[in-house]
Amino acid sequence: MTTTAVKTEDFAVIETGGKQYIVSVGDVLDVELLGEHEEGAKIEFDKVLMNSAAVGTPHVKGAKVTASYMELKKAKKISILRYKAKSNRDRKIGHRQKYSRVRIESI
Repeated sequence: MTTTAVKTEDFAVIETGGKQYIVSVGDVLDVELLGEHEEGAKIEFDKVLMNSAAVGTPHVKGAKVTASYMELKKAKKISILRYKAKSNRDRKIGHRQKYSRVRIESI
């Protein structure tokens, strides 16, 4: 049995970094890198696809979501192993994705 989360308060669906996020006031989320910002800087997301009042085609006109930049965050390191059979070739590399952590202030 699957359940879906239904938000009863004000919410918005924003697009940033090629991904879509459902956000409410006070949410803390990790998004793709947003560039160089100081801690506490205000960031506006103007690509609002939907909010509790309207659905955009593709974006809701005049809608903005304001967030404050918290910190640069790093995900867990993943190891990548490439191996070719019968040729004595292997290569191990690692990757650690960086994210920007933001707190949603207003919709």
